[in-house]
Amino acid sequence: MALLFEPYTIRNVTFKNRIVMAPMCMYSCDKEDGKVMDWHKIHYGSRAVGQIGLLIVEATAILPEGRISPQDLGIWSDDHVEGLTELVELMKQHGAATGIQLAHAGRKATVDGTIYAPSAIAFSDQYKTPAE
Repeated sequence: MALLFEPYTIRNVTFKNRIVMAPMCMYSCDKEDGKVMDWHKIHYGSRAVGQIGLLIVEATAILPEGRISPQDLGIWSDDHVEGLTELVELMKQHGAATGIQLAHAGRKATVDGTIYAPSAIAFSDQYKTPAE
């Protein structure tokens, strides 16, 4: 049990402990632009204050057409850099290391417009057929 709270180094990164928060799909962007909201700052900042050693930010879409939902966090534009930078800085202030889960929903995307996947096969009858 004591190992859980001891620092751990992998290559050149030292984590303050071995507690990791896995990424989750939070669907918390309210403007469909994928930008960091106050909600994200509170959510991740409070986990850092709670002494999690590594926080992995939720599934973050690499393309607007690749979002699981219109409320997904994004990293497809330079417009996202400022908010994501602020988020990382908030976590760093409390000694948490950060990671990010890059995401593309492929044929499970549920956004308006064309969606893209490796093949033009719908996931099921409830999903759109993607462009190949």
